Amino acid sequence: MWKMHEIREMIKLFEESALEEMKVELEGSESNIFLKKQAGATIQLSNETIETVKPSMKQEPVAVAVKEAPASMKKETVKPVQEERLKPVNADDSSLKKVVSPMVGTFYNASSPESHPFVRIGDKVESSTVVCILEAMKLFNEIEAEVSGEIVDILVENGHLVEHGQTLFLVKPE
Repeated sequence: MWKMHEIREMIKLFEESALEEMKVELEGSESNIFLKKQAGATIQLSNETIETVKPSMKQEPVAVAVKEAPASMKKETVKPVQEERLKPVNADDSSLKKVVSPMVGTFYNASSPESHPFVRIGDKVESSTVVCILEAMKLFNEIEAEVSGEIVDILVENGHLVEHGQTLFLVKPE
């Protein structure tokens, strides 16, 4: 059976570690603890069936093996926006159209942290293509390109605050 101070110590050690997930099982017991870090450093503690009777033998934690990601998953690397650019883009170029923020909010380039970005530099977009999400007052607003063409620059980092009228993307019209 888990003691409260043991659980607290385990959570503290997990928070300070670089692990993303951890599962701890007690040998000879049906109880276990699963910890998982999520965006915003939230930790979930889920405890399956907890044994209410103390067993007569001492319980030792079972070692948990941490596996590396398969080589096939390691091939794709995410490049920062600056590395994707082949040459500097002049934001004042009159031939480029600007996609601007219609409101103050937090800029997200994908629908979830695990998802691929809506658009990347070099992607072709239509006027109705969703290029990002802006979160304002817990409402998620899809922002459309409003112009057909090619994304030549992304001017905002994911998760950053944007102002009303701030340029988010530069698009080379078709």
